[in-house]
Amino acid sequence: MNLALSEEQRLLREAARGTLSRVPTVAAARAALDGEPTPDLWPAAREAGWPGLLIAEQRGGAGLGAFDAMLVMEESGRVLADPLLLGHLPASGLLDAAAGAQTPALEALATGEQRAAYLPVRPPDDVQAQWSVDPHEGLRRGGAPSLSGRGTEARVSGRLSWVPGAPGADLLVGVAIDADGKPAAIAVEGAARGASVKPVMRYDATRSLGHVELTDAPATVLDAPAGEAAAAWFLAQALLAAESVGAVQTALDVSVAYAQERHTFGRPIGSYQAIKHGLTEVLRRLENARSLLYYAAWARQDAPDEFPLAASAARSAAGRALDFAAREMISVHGGIGATWEHDAPLYFRRAQLSRRLIGGTADASERVAAAMLARADASGSQPPADEQAGTGEAHPAEAAQTV
Repeated sequence: MNLALSEEQRLLREAARGTLSRVPTVAAARAALDGEPTPDLWPAAREAGWPGLLIAEQRGGAGLGAFDAMLVMEESGRVLADPLLLGHLPASGLLDAAAGAQTPALEALATGEQRAAYLPVRPPDDVQAQWSVDPHEGLRRGGAPSLSGRGTEARVSGRLSWVPGAPGADLLVGVAIDADGKPAAIAVEGAARGASVKPVMRYDATRSLGHVELTDAPATVLDAPAGEAAAAWFLAQALLAAESVGAVQTALDVSVAYAQERHTFGRPIGSYQAIKHGLTEVLRRLENARSLLYYAAWARQDAPDEFPLAASAARSAAGRALDFAAREMISVHGGIGATWEHDAPLYFRRAQLSRRLIGGTADASERVAAAMLARADASGSQPPADEQAGTGEAHPAEAAQTV
């Protein structure tokens, strides 16, 4: 297994960094909290060819893979950018897997002439046997959208909350449960009768979110291969993890630079043990998350059966790494790190919202823990006593590196 970046991937990463550097996204994030509109990054994404990253070349796309998409998302996370790819890429990937009659729509999506949004419907696990959606409020998850009819008579009804990229999307792609209780991949026109999207803004003003309401909305049932509907969920998890890794990297870089230049009692604050230990922990979590992320990217193409666990582990580790890094960034910068004018609170806001979207970091951690326990049961072994009691220091996502 070789997880080193190819020359093409390094060029893609550098090009993404250059494209995003042309827009002052961090400054725009602060202005957005004062009511200013966020910059529209979709034209820049179109120019860079990102909408077609996961669409086959014969259908007008770039024909690249999850690894390449994650590299772009990582660069977006560095500068708190939202090029609307978190919703578009899983949706376009699911459509491409079920190409067939969807080819004309895919060509428009590949060029960015149209934009898709993924409706995040969570696959079952060992605790909840049904497909479900994130709650509008509270903790209780809602039921997945329902599908009635077939062919041109197919209709979808359901409510999905906190959907990334939903406002303004031309196509909504996700999963609905048919009359037999089976999941089916579906696509709904954003402007279709019975489909409505309410834009919402919570905490991180840079993130495009919407509440989607479907009431007997006309739908196209996609002929997607078995497993692709669930894979779209885990791809969205991995892309969000990649974005988080990029934000952690910036938090670390900025904090280290400040710790070197800020002096107190005649010496840089980075020489003090408390600062060194905190930043070293950020680095450890960053490298842990990036390793898991690259493994998930490899598994998406070369070991599909391992992708759900790998993506969940990456999401868990990256979300927790960003939460820790954002807090450490505020701490290292002392008083100024908590002020409105500093960038640190913006990364903290991104961390708090990101770790709650698409099932949340906790949900990903539980999937990893369930997989580890299942493997332990299958092998006839038991976890150490301290882990059974919940006192072990290792996080389930870190344990997953041994998988």
